[in-house]
Amino acid sequence: MNLPDLPRKNFLGLPKLPARAAVWVMPLLLSVLMTFIVSLISTLRSVGLTPELPRLWLGSWALSWLVAFPTLLFVLPLVRKATAAIVDIP
Repeated sequence: MNLPDLPRKNFLGLPKLPARAAVWVMPLLLSVLMTFIVSLISTLRSVGLTPELPRLWLGSWALSWLVAFPTLLFVLPLVRKATAAIVDIP
């Protein structure tokens, strides 16, 4: 007896996106995580550990993410080609 294929779920319980979405999802996640960390370090270094830090940091993070995400979409194909030129990928 064959059971119907059930949609695969992600860690949030939502249906997984198709594989072709990886072209957008990977730069999205990478840009969110990297700008989150780098903007925190930069803001902390600039203003120190003050009560204003969360507000300043989130403003800094939002602006840096708005720049980082489209930049990643543009440069990622170039980075993949450069990596292939340097690394012996099977």
